[in-house]
Amino acid sequence: MIILDASALLAYLHQETGWESVQSVIPESCIGTVNWCEVAQKIVQKGMDVGAVRNLLEELGLMIVPFSVEQAEIAAQLWEESRRFGLSLADRACLGLAIEHETRVLTADRVWSALALNIEIQQIR
Repeated sequence: MIILDASALLAYLHQETGWESVQSVIPESCIGTVNWCEVAQKIVQKGMDVGAVRNLLEELGLMIVPFSVEQAEIAAQLWEESRRFGLSLADRACLGLAIEHETRVLTADRVWSALALNIEIQQIR
């Protein structure tokens, strides 16, 4: 399983730099509901049908994973280390999902590479 940050999925949807990296892993990827909310908001802002986009992504194999109590606690613990980098709750929720599942995360947020975490953070650009 590979975790997608909202920035990675948005790059894929908009075919921005790095989108091919995301396309190649969609069938084995998931995104947390907190990050899906960020993506869904952008879809709605563009006047698109968020349910239709979600269905398409799920047909490609993307799983949307609920935000768990464990992820919430991991995200809270990341606050101290990450606050100097300006990470949002959604950023920490994404990292919490990756830490909980001990798996790689794809992101377009370069600052994440400065974090000392026991997971692989792959930059898409």
